[in-house]
Amino acid sequence: MTGTYNWAGGFGELRVGYVPYSPLFDRPGDRRRFCYYAKQRNLSFEIAQPSKSYDVVVLSEAADITEWSRYPRDRGKIIFDFVDSYLSIPRSDPKGRLRGLAKFVSGQHRRLRLNHWTALEDMCRRADATICTTEEQRQRILPFCPNVHIILYSHHEVKGVRKLDYSSHASFHLVWEGLGGNARHLWEIKPVLQSFSRQRPFHLHVITQLEYGRFLGGRFGRRTVLDDLHGLSPHIFFYGWNARTFPSIVTSCDLALIPIPLHDPLLAGKPENRLMLFWRMGMPALVSATPAHTRVMNDCGLNMALASQEQWREALEYYASDEDARRHSAQVGMAFAEKNQSTERILERWDNVFCSLL
Repeated sequence: MTGTYNWAGGFGELRVGYVPYSPLFDRPGDRRRFCYYAKQRNLSFEIAQPSKSYDVVVLSEAADITEWSRYPRDRGKIIFDFVDSYLSIPRSDPKGRLRGLAKFVSGQHRRLRLNHWTALEDMCRRADATICTTEEQRQRILPFCPNVHIILYSHHEVKGVRKLDYSSHASFHLVWEGLGGNARHLWEIKPVLQSFSRQRPFHLHVITQLEYGRFLGGRFGRRTVLDDLHGLSPHIFFYGWNARTFPSIVTSCDLALIPIPLHDPLLAGKPENRLMLFWRMGMPALVSATPAHTRVMNDCGLNMALASQEQWREALEYYASDEDARRHSAQVGMAFAEKNQSTERILERWDNVFCSLL
């Protein structure tokens, strides 16, 4: 299907193809990125096929880059939405060296490219515009594609939901949210949680996919989050992710946690998406000191990006004991998110990507 691009800049009739994460467009990478933009701009599209011509093709990371990197330039322009920092993975990494073979064997890639790094580089070279999520990732892409844009996820699903009460009860309530495969990151702060439990009773609320696939975009290796977090703490509550109930669960808690294994280059290269999500709801959050988190906290004047177990322990004890500190950090973060990552700013950045091509 084709449609009219009817925003104020006006591109007229555009034939747009999109390669989604899911044919139902229900994955976060679909809902919170291109699909949301297309809906807001009344931009119709079809699931892209390499045999057809388009004005613009938008590729998610689920696309077969071995096929689309060969897409003729006279057949259409390509936007590669390259959200993860795969180019930061050392070439000696065993899992990275097997990624190309695994994608071929599983059928995600039609052609065998044993070196997944060079396959990604070729895709960036072919792309007329590339979207990424951090400045570090942008610098790695620039040698292959000069037209690189940074765009985070849209958090329209929590629009209007705000935490108002920053008081806490005898039992302190912590919350974590994310994809099922990332819940294991909570093990990074197990000693911190154990230490905190001796200071104050707490409950940890985990909002996620209760069952997920570990490999190749969730297609293989079925696991449950309950198994992954068994033994972490006796005080965990699990919730299946639901757009309707998620905001109320989060805002009823006292403090959000975003631990990330800093020794893993792919994970440490993640953007501040979840921090912005919590801040949009007025939630104070403690985060691991990734480059993106550290940069944002420095911009806000907050000291909540933590690089060691001791820093995590001290910060958790401090913010759990100080209602004013929780309120202040939440208000500072919410103001930052509303200014820098508002829906209007995110849509404008997507507009700029299309303008750069047309």
